[in-house]
Amino acid sequence: MVLTSLKRTLLITNNPLVHEKYADKQETEFVDDGFQGVLKAVRDHVHEGYRLLTHPLSGSVKPNENPYKTVLLARSFANTDADSVMLVEQCIITAEKFEKKVIHDKHLHDLQVVDLSLISEVLERNRAT
Repeated sequence: MVLTSLKRTLLITNNPLVHEKYADKQETEFVDDGFQGVLKAVRDHVHEGYRLLTHPLSGSVKPNENPYKTVLLARSFANTDADSVMLVEQCIITAEKFEKKVIHDKHLHDLQVVDLSLISEVLERNRAT
């Protein structure tokens, strides 16, 4: 996927590492909530006319295995993108099916790094094009 301009995008994240790295480079919304909170914030923006640029369940880590999530959206489209609405709604339903796991504090930084690496790859690749 090639983005035309990262200035016309919005990162929604609950990951402090992502927020710290990208907040001064592009519009970033920090959600002080868990994985579900991020998905619901994404859903709200999609209903406002944003479009998904990254899949809300990207990566091979299940929603109950990493509490951190970052999603990239395209800004201000005239019409609601039906595909984005259906996808984010389905992701919310899917994430709700997973039993919550207790994650030890000593692993939280590592999980933040995993989420950061997933979104960084997308952002850096598209900055190069």
